[in-house]
Amino acid sequence: MENTPPVDFERARSATLEEISLLVHAPDVEVLQGLIENPLFNETHLCLLLERKDLSGDLLEAIARRRELVKTYRVKKALAFHPHVPRIVFIRVVRELYLMDLVQLTLLPATQAGLKRLAEDVLISRLAHLPLGQKLTLARRAPARVAGALLAEGHAQIAKVVLDNPFLTEAQVLKALSYKKFPAGVVQTVATHRKWSLSYNVRLALLRHPATPLAVVLAVLPNLTVGDLKVLSSSEVLPGNLRRYVAHEIEKRMSAARASRKKLP
Repeated sequence: MENTPPVDFERARSATLEEISLLVHAPDVEVLQGLIENPLFNETHLCLLLERKDLSGDLLEAIARRRELVKTYRVKKALAFHPHVPRIVFIRVVRELYLMDLVQLTLLPATQAGLKRLAEDVLISRLAHLPLGQKLTLARRAPARVAGALLAEGHAQIAKVVLDNPFLTEAQVLKALSYKKFPAGVVQTVATHRKWSLSYNVRLALLRHPATPLAVVLAVLPNLTVGDLKVLSSSEVLPGNLRRYVAHEIEKRMSAARASRKKLP
C-alpha cells in the first residue's frame, strides 16, 4: 500500500491564494512542502517564505529543484543569502549574483565559511574582466582574499586604495610582495604606507624584493633584528650590493654592542 501524503501537505498543495499567504508562516514542514508544489504558489510567496531563517536545507534544496520558481534574480539572491542554503544550491546560484551582492555575501557573519570562500573565488575570477571603476570600488570594500588579489595585480592606482581596505591582512600583503615581478612603483607605495610600512614582516619582505628602492632598504635595515640581518646576509635572494649594506649594518650593531659592554663596570 502506497504512503498517503499527510493531510497538511494536501491542504497546502491545493490552497487558495489567500490561504497561501497565511500558510507560508506555518511551522509544519509538510505544509511548506505542499506549498511549493501548489500551482498558485508564485515568486512573491516564495520570497516571503525565504525571509524565514528557520527553513531547513532539505526544504531549500526542494525549492531549488522547482526550476519554474527559481528563475528571477530576486529568488536566486534570497537563496544564496539564506543561512541554511545547501552547498549544491549555493554553487548553482552564486555565479549569477551581481558584483556588490557577492561582496555583501562574503562580508556577512552568517555566511558559512566554505560558502564564503566560494563567493570570494567567484569575485576573484571576475577581476580580470572588470573596468577600473569597479575594481576601485572593490578595493575599498572587498574581503581579504579579494583585496589581496587586487593588490597582486600591481596596478598603482588600485594599490593606493586597496592598502587602506580594513579587511586586507598582512598575509595578503606578504603574498603580493612575494611576486618578484611586482612593479617597483607599487612596492614603493607599500613601503611608504602609514600602516603596512610599520609591519615588521612587511619590512622583511620589502628588503627581499628586487624592486625595493635603495632608500627604502636603508630606512628598513635599522629596524630589523641582528638575527634576521644575519639570515639575510647569507641569503642569495639579495643582490651583492644589498648584502654589503646588510653586512655593514650587522657590523655597526655588533660594534655598538661591544662598546656598550666595555662601558659596564
